Amino acid sequence: MNLAYLAPRVVRHFMPEKLADWMKKRKVIIKAGIETIDPQAAAQRYLQYFKQENISIKNKVILIFGYGGNISTACEMLKAGAKRVILCERKGLPYPIPDASYQKKYPAYFQMDAQGVHFNENVLAIFHEDIRLLAHSSQLEQVDLVISSSVFEHLDDVDGITKALSALTKKGGEHFHFVDLRDHFFKYPFEMLTFSEQTWVNWLNPTSNLNRFRIHHYRNVFEKYFSSVTIRIVESNDIAFSKTKPSIKKDFLSGDDRSDAATIITIKTMA
Repeated sequence: MNLAYLAPRVVRHFMPEKLADWMKKRKVIIKAGIETIDPQAAAQRYLQYFKQENISIKNKVILIFGYGGNISTACEMLKAGAKRVILCERKGLPYPIPDASYQKKYPAYFQMDAQGVHFNENVLAIFHEDIRLLAHSSQLEQVDLVISSSVFEHLDDVDGITKALSALTKKGGEHFHFVDLRDHFFKYPFEMLTFSEQTWVNWLNPTSNLNRFRIHHYRNVFEKYFSSVTIRIVESNDIAFSKTKPSIKKDFLSGDDRSDAATIITIKTMA
């Protein structure tokens, strides 16, 4: 029994999410995703990938799914040539409030009046709502490109949300997602895979939710909704995987150790 893992995991499971959000913002113990803590780095990572894959974002409508409450990534996408950027987050997350620094740095995307700084809604839109509901409403237009970073591993309905995102994608449109497969108690990247579903859900799963999907799970879902799916391994941890493998539950093993040892992947699709 790994008490060094179990004790913090139980605490995190019962911690109120508002407290966890407060800790993430202040970088206290809990680490937030790159979209939240370093939106400039997130933007550059996307743009480098687009260049590498010869993907042009010029005059395209981009949906950033799970943008982390920071609008700088969207501004950098617009600066790089995107026509319009739509930001989506979970319901309940506070909306960002732009200040004069945004208007000064990105004057084309913000407007200032006596009441303060406002988004230029012609190029930038923000929604904090369940994407499954938005997909069935007239609020969101279809987009050319959907991107996310360290979001999919937190979803509680991967199939339903992937279906919704597919419905919001134009024919021939693309998706690109960075997915972190590690247990987010990063010292033990595969430990979460050693527990039964009941134990994980009732005692250990953090309030931010880790769905414990592996590559073969993601492939099965994405191939239902997209004509082309490419999953690439960005990082692996063979040593930690080999050490933990004897205790990992069978559903999390595909039979391919190279695939199962993956810690960070990219998912690229075409509608």
